[in-house]
Formats: sequence, structure tokens, C-alpha cells
Amino acid sequence: MTATLHERIAFADLLAQLGAELSADHLEDDRAGRFRFDKWRRLAAVGLFGLPFPAEYGGTELGPAETVEVLQALGEHCLDHGLAFSASTQLASTGTPLARFGSAALKERYLPGVCGGDLIGAHAITESGGGSDALAMRTVARRDGEHYVLSGSKAYVSNGPVADLIVVYARTGTGATALTPFLVPTDTAGLVRGAPLEKMGLRTSPMCELFLDDVRVPADHILGYEGGGLLVLDYVMKREILYSFAVTVGRMAGRLARVVEHANSREQFGAPIAANQAVSHRIADLKIGYETSRMWLEHTAAALALRQDVSMDVAITKLVASEAAVASASAAVQLFGGAGYMHEYGVEKELRDNVAATIYSGSSEIQRDRLAALLGLRTRKAGR
Repeated sequence: MTATLHERIAFADLLAQLGAELSADHLEDDRAGRFRFDKWRRLAAVGLFGLPFPAEYGGTELGPAETVEVLQALGEHCLDHGLAFSASTQLASTGTPLARFGSAALKERYLPGVCGGDLIGAHAITESGGGSDALAMRTVARRDGEHYVLSGSKAYVSNGPVADLIVVYARTGTGATALTPFLVPTDTAGLVRGAPLEKMGLRTSPMCELFLDDVRVPADHILGYEGGGLLVLDYVMKREILYSFAVTVGRMAGRLARVVEHANSREQFGAPIAANQAVSHRIADLKIGYETSRMWLEHTAAALALRQDVSMDVAITKLVASEAAVASASAAVQLFGGAGYMHEYGVEKELRDNVAATIYSGSSEIQRDRLAALLGLRTRKAGR
């Protein structure tokens, strides 16, 4: 049974009420690079990690558009951006491929824990030498009886240091059937996590490298089928962009409200700084950036729910939202002046947290390449 409109609104309202609790000590946690398990459990308690998943496994069965609606509320009211990013990673990187491509046995064993937040998930795609080129990955998986043996390493694994399950993509073939995703518990022998990486932003969302030294994974832990990794990855990435940027767009709404309040209350030369046309026009541009991002996000989520081809829509949504988020955060620093530059006000943290938006889930350059290809432009191929 899917959630009603009333239930979705109630969910969003609940996240608004939890905003202060989820935001508590976010500046100190950012400084320490500390992931808050207590806040994670709070999100789990209200059912956030089951939003788009079947009720039989503890989910709420929201569609993409409704899930995006709730995640915008999380982004708007939770100042612990790393926590919100980790939550969207849980939904997209682990829950989504498991629910859509996992066998009945795998779903029965692991999906209730993912929906309930008892199991923390991650996925491992990127490698240090390949970046956005998934087909360049060197991690391999060879068949050995009823197991596959995984060898290689992964970089930039969000949630990696705290994950119980990681969806690992490995090479099992060549060309279009090169990749296969495996659901790997992190207590599997041979799986080693590097130390948490220090980052510019999203510091409360832990990240590490992953090393696979002849890791034996049962063959029935494949998500989908051998060689079907690109299909799984395409399905997952569409939702990763929508879920993570729903949080980003929600945060833009929260930031805009704070900037408007500051501009109306901060006085210089006998008048609020909002009376300065340069200031008011800049804030108007922030509103335009937010609304454009929100409209693209919600349009794409609705189209995805209708099973339309959203390849171009997702690329545009990611570009518009990521670049508007960076512009919004940068403008906030400028508009807050000296206070905006100081850590104690949390404004500069918003800029640090958003810079990565133009990099993860396919950089701005990759999105423009995709758009060019979808438009039929005869672009130069790599290496030529």
C-alpha cells in the first residue's frame, strides 16, 4: 500500500520538526569529521531509509517523485549536510539495486535491515585511475565454483568506513558486458577499508578507499546477472542523482530563507542591506536558481515515475542543481560578509559542502558530454 498525500505531507512535516535535533552540534561534528550514529538511528526511527521500497521489507513504497518530495524537506531542515548525504547514499547505492535487482533470498536477508537503518550501505564504483570512466575499472571478479573472487581497489567510497554492506562493481567481461555488481558484507575475509579520508566538505559523511584481496563472494550475491552491471548502474545513477540532489535543492531553500532574513535584519548606513539594489538583485537570482533546480528535479522525478526516457532530463537536472547550489552558497558567503567567512556561523560550510556537487555522480563536464551525445553532436572521441 503506497503512502497517501496526507502521509507524505506528514512525513515532510515530521522532518521539519526534527530539524533542530538533526542539526545539533553540526559545526562541531564538521570540524571533527564525525558521523553521528545517534542521528542515523533517529532517521531510521521515522522510516526514512524505507521510503521507496516495498512494504513487505519494511518500506513505505513511495514513488520517485514522492521520495524526492520528502528528501527536499530533509535537506531544507537538516544542517548536518553530511548526514543527509549519507542517507541519500543509503537509499540509492544499496537499497535501490538490492530492491530492484536482488534475488528473493537476498532481499529477504538484507533489505529489511537496509530499510530499518540497522544495516548501512555503500557502493564502490570509482577507481583512482578511472574516475567517471566505469569501463576503465581494473577490479576483477573471476568465477571459482559457487563463488566469485574479487581483486582490486576502489576510491572515494561514501559511507565506506561505517558500511555493513557494499555494492561492489567488478569486471567480469569486456565491452557492454564488462561489469557485474556484487552485494558484499564488509565482514567478508579479504575486504579491507582504508582510513577515513579528510575532505573539504560533507565531512560528517565518512569516506574511504576499499581494498579487495581475493574476496570470495557467493555467486548468488550478484545483483541482476553476470555482465549486467551497466544496466544496474544506469538504473541506480538516475535515482542517485534525484535523491542526492533533492537534498541539495532542499538545502538551497533553507539557505535562501536564511539569506532573506539576514538581508532584512542587517543594517548598514541606516537601512537594511536588502534596500541595496545590488543585494536584492543577487537574492532574486538565488530564488531563480532554486526554483529552476526544483522544477527540473520534480519534473524529472515525475517523468521517471512514468517510465519515460529521462537520460537528458537527469543530465540537465544534475547540471542545473549542482551549479546553482555552488552559486547559491558562494553568494551567501558574500552576502553575510565577514560573518559568512567565519566557521562559527556555518555559512562557509555550506559552500564547502556544495563544491563536490559538481563532481560526484558524474561531473559537470561528463553531464555536458552526455547532453552533446544525446543531441546527436558529432563530438571528438577520446584519444582522437
